[in-house]
Amino acid sequence: MSDAAPDHRSPGLIVLLASLVALGPLTIDMYLPALPGMVDAFATDTARVQLTISAYLLGFSLFHLACGPLADRFGRRPVVLAGLALYAAATVACALAETIEQLIAYRVVQGVGACVGPTLGRTIARDLYGPQGAARALALIAMIMALAPAVAPTLGSLMLAVLPWPWIFLSLAAYSLLVAIIVGWKLPESLPVQQALHPVNIARNYSILLRHAQFRETTVASALLYAGMICFLSGASFVFIEMMGVPLEYFGALFLTTVAGYIGGSALSARLAIHRRSETVMWQGGLAATGGAVLMLVGPLVWFHPASIVVPMALYVGGVGIALPHAMAMALRPFAEMAGTASALFGFIQMGLSAVAGAVVGALLNDSPLPMTAAILLCSLLSLLLIWRLRHGDMAY
Repeated sequence: MSDAAPDHRSPGLIVLLASLVALGPLTIDMYLPALPGMVDAFATDTARVQLTISAYLLGFSLFHLACGPLADRFGRRPVVLAGLALYAAATVACALAETIEQLIAYRVVQGVGACVGPTLGRTIARDLYGPQGAARALALIAMIMALAPAVAPTLGSLMLAVLPWPWIFLSLAAYSLLVAIIVGWKLPESLPVQQALHPVNIARNYSILLRHAQFRETTVASALLYAGMICFLSGASFVFIEMMGVPLEYFGALFLTTVAGYIGGSALSARLAIHRRSETVMWQGGLAATGGAVLMLVGPLVWFHPASIVVPMALYVGGVGIALPHAMAMALRPFAEMAGTASALFGFIQMGLSAVAGAVVGALLNDSPLPMTAAILLCSLLSLLLIWRLRHGDMAY
């Protein structure tokens, strides 16, 4: 059903897919510097403001279950364009919110619209690059996409220096509309075969995926690693700004080290994809992430300084950057005919676990970074156990 025969080697296609996938992290990272100020702006508490992150992840997670089947039935482009339009409307509503309850509700809807970017960006990469090329393509996309968390917190901090927090959401709405214009102009339709949009068929496909050991364990392992990153994002602004006294204008700069780790991990992941099996690369990424998590737990107890968290977090996200592209490729590898549904369930599990982890950290965080760092270590250890099973267990391929 492809409307065009694009040059898959074109860097422009990779950049466009990365721009779609980046919608997810941009929507979280850009407003992180505003979280402590929102406590005062809405006359509320830290836990309720942190719920705006989990609310976004909730909407993001739930719509995966519909997003994939819709894309497998109607095509990738129409669903992407509809999702971007919904995202833009919900993001403007976030900017106009007058109470924290309104903001939480609009963030759920915003998450629904944002879901199409990462979910269908991965799916389109699987469509166009095939089962073997997808790991390398996804690693390159991740490497480019890593610019989002590098730029977003700094840009958010600079905007807050001269503008109130709603302008962060208005700029995100403008970004989504720009991406929608480029998608409508340049992105080819890549759906290989239409799937019937019938509840029985959808339930059967999800059942097939959940019974497939490789898909199930790969997805949960990668979701746990991603949840560790969300634990960090959920607590970072409060740990650095309130507990460690980092000035607001320097908050974004702290993320540069962690972003460098993610870019480095993604670049290494793309190189390793040429010569090594994805199971091996995932194990190496999981080991790096766990090592970073151990250092992050111990570091602040010895030296209460931002570097004691930021430097180990760079190692953690480097490991995530190594592991995640291969996890996505492994999970989608056996399911060419329902890649959209597989990518959707992958994202639902990933974001669902992340929403729970972020909410737990928000509820437990008080005057110590320990709840955040302990949660990250727990996520990495559980993930490493599942990756070990993938390497040494009797998985169904």
